[in-house]
Amino acid sequence: MTDDVDDAPRTPASVLLVGLDGFGRQHLANLERLAARGRAELIAGASLTDPGPEVRGDIPVHATLGEAREAGHRPDVVIISTPINTHSDLAREAMDMGADVLLEKPPTATLAQHRELLAHAEAAGRRVQVGFQSIGSHALAAIEQLLAAPQAPGGIGELRAVSATGLWLRRQAYYDRAPWAGRRVLDGVEVVDGVVTNPLAHAVRTALHVAGARRAADVDDVAVELHHAHRIEADDTSIVRLRTASGLPVTAALTLCAPEDQEQDPWVTVHGTEGQAVLYYTRDELVITPNREAPQNAGDAGQPRTAVHGRTDLLENLLDVREGAAAALLSPLADADAFMQVLEAVRTADEPATIAEEHLVQVDSGSERHPVIPHVADYLARATKAPSTFSSLGAPWAAPPATDGELRLGEQTLATLRTGEDISPTDSPRPFLDRVRTRGGVVVTDQQPLDHTWHLGVSAALQDVDGTNFWGGRTYTRDAGRYIWREDHGRIRAAEQRLEHDVAALGGGSRLEQRLEWLDHRGTALLAEERAVAVVGLDDRAEGVDAWALDLSFALTPAVERTVMLGSPGSNGRVGGGYGGFFWRLPAVEDATICTAEAEGEEAVHGSVTDWLMYSGRFGSEHGGGEATLVLASTDADPWFVRCSGYPGVGMSLAWDAPVAAEPGLEVARRVRVAVVDGRLDRDQAAALGERLIEEPANLPAEERA
Repeated sequence: MTDDVDDAPRTPASVLLVGLDGFGRQHLANLERLAARGRAELIAGASLTDPGPEVRGDIPVHATLGEAREAGHRPDVVIISTPINTHSDLAREAMDMGADVLLEKPPTATLAQHRELLAHAEAAGRRVQVGFQSIGSHALAAIEQLLAAPQAPGGIGELRAVSATGLWLRRQAYYDRAPWAGRRVLDGVEVVDGVVTNPLAHAVRTALHVAGARRAADVDDVAVELHHAHRIEADDTSIVRLRTASGLPVTAALTLCAPEDQEQDPWVTVHGTEGQAVLYYTRDELVITPNREAPQNAGDAGQPRTAVHGRTDLLENLLDVREGAAAALLSPLADADAFMQVLEAVRTADEPATIAEEHLVQVDSGSERHPVIPHVADYLARATKAPSTFSSLGAPWAAPPATDGELRLGEQTLATLRTGEDISPTDSPRPFLDRVRTRGGVVVTDQQPLDHTWHLGVSAALQDVDGTNFWGGRTYTRDAGRYIWREDHGRIRAAEQRLEHDVAALGGGSRLEQRLEWLDHRGTALLAEERAVAVVGLDDRAEGVDAWALDLSFALTPAVERTVMLGSPGSNGRVGGGYGGFFWRLPAVEDATICTAEAEGEEAVHGSVTDWLMYSGRFGSEHGGGEATLVLASTDADPWFVRCSGYPGVGMSLAWDAPVAAEPGLEVARRVRVAVVDGRLDRDQAAALGERLIEEPANLPAEERA
């Protein structure tokens, strides 16, 4: 409602409400408030179901809007709070009565209907306000002011992305309340009643508003991923990804299948280069969290701050525009055009994929029954931060992501070859090994984790190749002395590859050979890479150890006729931050043991140069896992990069504290072998395994091994 109350005498606008039950009751309460202020008078209703005089008072109620018109009603404003499939016809009928319209969301069930309704409103000279109540929030103006001053103290910098998250729960009763609930089509008529287009449509519309997307021309490349766990036609767990015409990514990750104790107010996140702002739009609460490390946010300015803003009621705004007290509608029909592009993408997409019972937890029964998707909050969080999709994140109930095959030992799959084509541009897309696992099935990799969404299983990447970031995320620069967001992300793609299985020289394992191109953010090739990856069987000489070995080597040469400098945050001035080259992102780990022959513990091992390193613990406990050990071995003189306390990961640092020059015609080559072991090893066992990995080259054809 409006904060400023104007008690000047006015002639109340006459209002007719179509749809008195359901959400119509909210309109009745609001009309009672406005009537007390002399702003509006409810003269009649039209509804197939009459909530009774205790709810609607003593106004006449007609079965249809047409009957109300025949009865002589000529309202100033018609409020339409009816099923989606009725909106278009009723809105036109209301305008033909000479009324302005407050039309509940979504405005129509199809994009074509929306365009027809826009044309009808223009021809009739009538105003149509769409009931996206969140657009009346004064927090939106606060966000605009925040983005207008990106360098102000306590600010969040330049806008780089917008996302919306909805984590709701709906029971069977929600879908039993009406024949159209949860339907895509009813009796041949479009309905489109899914999570994106109805219950959490406000989240999508608000995100589009913040991103500056109002009209069709403001939106490009809308893609949707639709699922349902409820036994309905429409979607209840979905992701929407699009880019605005200016290239700004907008992502919405929404579900109606949250655990009961996790249902939250939905929120829109404004991702800035120097922080973020989160709007909980149902309560108009804005939480601003600047990056403390930004120069303008030093000291207390880096602390989160919260403000609760007011809201302008959309009906009241419509009345103000009619009376000349306001210049424009806050949520006009024309501004819903971008949202309707999303709705149309949902409507015309393939039917939502059913989430199988094996991936659900069914809670309660009868009308209280509701399915819960385990870990859905984590998937939504990762999806909006990356941004990404359920498929790319590897949700077990989603379609498989883009792959180039599998690495096997005999008939057992031990890793998946991801193309990386589905990775966000700011996470520097590249091929990687996903779901690497022990022979006993313990998964020992993670990809697109919430703390660093650009960490991708097992891969090779560098943060600075002649100024291009092939690692993902923010870039550490010497000039800034910190990490900053830049439009400098490259991508690595496979130009050629050959994959063999059941290779006798590998003990029945797989061998992958790839030729890769490292392309900068303009698409120019900077490096050419030759990569070889092998899965190697380890025989019974490793007594008592159930293990296999991953052998990975890569060689980099310039793809241009000049020297190309290979760098890292460490080479650009960040002490101890020399990551880059080979990197293995681990899943969550408990009770970790990290050691080499000379040292033990994260701090002591990090930055050391030794022939082997052991990383052991219980992996993946949050989503189910087990105990496993990695023994990494290499004769290259690169320091080990080790993380455990902040996040779990291990790698070899190609440019620890100084850049490496890649000269034309000369290779910068590295090789690492990793034993993947079920259970824990002690230091002596790890040492024996590490020595064996160094002594026995594994990924060469048998005739080349001597």
